[in-house]
Amino acid sequence: MRRLGTALTAAVVLLGGCGVRAQDEPHGVDLPRHPLTTPGAGPAVANGEVAQVLCLVRDGRLVQTVRRTPAYPAVQAQLNTLTAGPTAAERTAGLGTALSGLTLTAEEIAGAEVTVGFPEVDEGNARNDEILAYGQIVCTLTARADVGTVLFTRAGQPLEVPRSDGTLTGAPLRSSDYSDLLQPG
Repeated sequence: MRRLGTALTAAVVLLGGCGVRAQDEPHGVDLPRHPLTTPGAGPAVANGEVAQVLCLVRDGRLVQTVRRTPAYPAVQAQLNTLTAGPTAAERTAGLGTALSGLTLTAEEIAGAEVTVGFPEVDEGNARNDEILAYGQIVCTLTARADVGTVLFTRAGQPLEVPRSDGTLTGAPLRSSDYSDLLQPG
């Protein structure tokens, strides 16, 4: 008990003598340049250069990479950037995409949920990496401050898509549905 009292007294003395005095008048505070938001909290306002997260593929796994842009892109613009694939430097680093040749459409943005139109896939060109393709889209969009979940449609109809464990769902998807496929960049 005596040690606790001694420690408490020492803490009070140290805190009281830290050299910061109370101010008599209020003063201005400079806030951070970039907005502080959480996923799904609403649109972020861009100031200067921002980090745009794209989810690419390496060795059958999802890898988040960052590209610096002057402003946050619209959802459709980010989908276009994602389907364009990796830059030359990213390809040199071993990054690729499971979205080659696809055209994605941001059909609806309702609150923090985005509905993405996924094109018809020719049976002769069936993809064996479709889990990675859906994972790329979901992990890219949910890395945005204004997107919390992603739904998919095909030809205007709800689409069931695979999670990383192979189970199909028509429910809103989050990056956590593909977290076991994510590897450090």
